[in-house]
Amino acid sequence: MGEATIYKDGDLELRGIVERPREPNGRAILVVHEAPGLGDNARRRTSLLAELGYVALAADLYGGGRTYGGSEATQQMDALRADPAVLRRRVSAGLDALTELAGVPPEQCAAVGYCFGGLAVLELARGGAPVAGIVSFHGLLRSSAPAKKGEVRARILACTGAKDPLVPLEDVTAFQEEMDAAAADWQLIVYGRALHSFTNRNVAGGADPRMDYDPSADRQSWAAALLFLEETFSA
Repeated sequence: MGEATIYKDGDLELRGIVERPREPNGRAILVVHEAPGLGDNARRRTSLLAELGYVALAADLYGGGRTYGGSEATQQMDALRADPAVLRRRVSAGLDALTELAGVPPEQCAAVGYCFGGLAVLELARGGAPVAGIVSFHGLLRSSAPAKKGEVRARILACTGAKDPLVPLEDVTAFQEEMDAAAADWQLIVYGRALHSFTNRNVAGGADPRMDYDPSADRQSWAAALLFLEETFSA
């Protein structure tokens, strides 16, 4: 079990979870949650990354570690998504907390995110954060504040599902065009059978037809992310 840690974005108190490795590798990773808030999937990934030697911090985008369900979760997500500057600042607050907890510079950090968290870490990259790498799992790809040429400093890996109705083909195409125009170092992997939330075991067989767990896409995307991180940090 990780330990709770409190950090701030201005006056807003945020409550994350930090996991420390037994054998640190000198690097750190920020993990950003789905739309409902800091839940099981982000916490599990944080633990897995710590087992691999990373100091890992599961961030809190909403404050107080609060979680939401249904339309309330969508409202919370949409409020942040509507203001990319605020979202980038919120994620940056987590990155600042991570560098302090781990005692490493941001250049020795990466950020990974799931669903809404995938968009959040991509916004971190779009804002020019000096992290080494960004990984988005089934994250929303379209931004109202696209990256500008020369401002993306992190390497980027985006993993998406071909059948994800929340990330239609036009958004995938727009993302590729945006990254090319920004002269970013980016990769995109599309999993042909995957819906939204394909890494999250908790949505398996759920009531929402837009999302489902896909064990194969989960395994493959996780393996791709770990290889990406290894190569990024060794570059």
